[in-house]
Amino acid sequence: MTSRPAIEELLASRPDATRVQAFLASQPVPIVEGSCVTFLWFGHADAVNLRHWIYGLESSTPLARAAGTDLWYLIIEIPRGSRVEYKFEIISGGHGAWIEDPLNPNRARDPFGANSVMRGEGYEPPAWSRFDPVSRAGTIEPLEFDSRWLGRRTGHIYLPARFRRSRQYALLVVHDGSDYLNYAGMQVILDNLIHRLEIPELIVAFIDSPDRLHEYANDENHARFLTEELAPYLASRFPLIDRPQARCLMGASFGAVAALSTAWRTPGFWGRLLLQSGSFAFTDIGRNNRRGPLFDRIVEFVNAYRDEPKAVSERIFVSCGVYESLIYENRSLVPLLQATGMEVRFVESRDGHNWENWRDRLREGLSWLYPGPLLLIYE
Repeated sequence: MTSRPAIEELLASRPDATRVQAFLASQPVPIVEGSCVTFLWFGHADAVNLRHWIYGLESSTPLARAAGTDLWYLIIEIPRGSRVEYKFEIISGGHGAWIEDPLNPNRARDPFGANSVMRGEGYEPPAWSRFDPVSRAGTIEPLEFDSRWLGRRTGHIYLPARFRRSRQYALLVVHDGSDYLNYAGMQVILDNLIHRLEIPELIVAFIDSPDRLHEYANDENHARFLTEELAPYLASRFPLIDRPQARCLMGASFGAVAALSTAWRTPGFWGRLLLQSGSFAFTDIGRNNRRGPLFDRIVEFVNAYRDEPKAVSERIFVSCGVYESLIYENRSLVPLLQATGMEVRFVESRDGHNWENWRDRLREGLSWLYPGPLLLIYE
């Protein structure tokens, strides 16, 4: 027989404050028992709500209070292998505040702050995403560039640990580069994957935009900057392989749109694309879209691509979380890409629209687009 959740055993014992404190100290929180997850909060409040980012579930779900105690609890069925970011909304005296879970040490950070993280049974942060003292560290240099199309640009350049000007390297250009470095730990990942021979040594340009919602939404000037200015500039500074299959664009969310739309405007130049949780909004009827005016230019682009799909690259890696509202758009795009003859790999994960989801897909994406000597031999 399946045992009852631990919280139900506690409630059946009619616990006092001492027993509640002992219970909280006895196990990690949230309590994960197979697909059953119990969220807990302890303290004085008028109400406590779970605020999460799982598309398809109510975004605010109330916790119940254990009678005679300050323990609040909520049991939810969440599939094994899931990773969920959340906060608690604490309501007291008519006022509400969102807070991180004080009983859970696991945090994920992004440009807006931090969230608590529920790690479902079977999920662990990948070992290759953690600092490894054995992996030789590459170097990060500042990138400054005056663009005719976009004005002053800044970012960073990653050079592999054994960089030599006598060798030639493939190029990877990363949209929202500072965020990939700060919130996805991408420098450590590159160091580890190169050291483990899972990807070749790469030169990586981490680029940023002061107006990403405009520049990344199928902007012609942004595409010209990447293809006509940045790529030649980097080729003049570093020994790059001058072939499409040695040039890759990547990005997440709006950054994925920027990568695909740039390749669409310059087919054949960027031979590799890595698209994560792309904001590929479209409409089946009419032009009005449910995501608002920020997506109008994206909808125009994706509608046009759906009407006339064409090969724009050689290999495309697409990933998206099943807990994202964008999963439908990404699933819909993949068959169109495949029908053009391009090699396409699509990966779904039990996660949401966040930097650690994108981090967790980097090994699979990069090693498929640019397999290192180990994978070339043994895959």
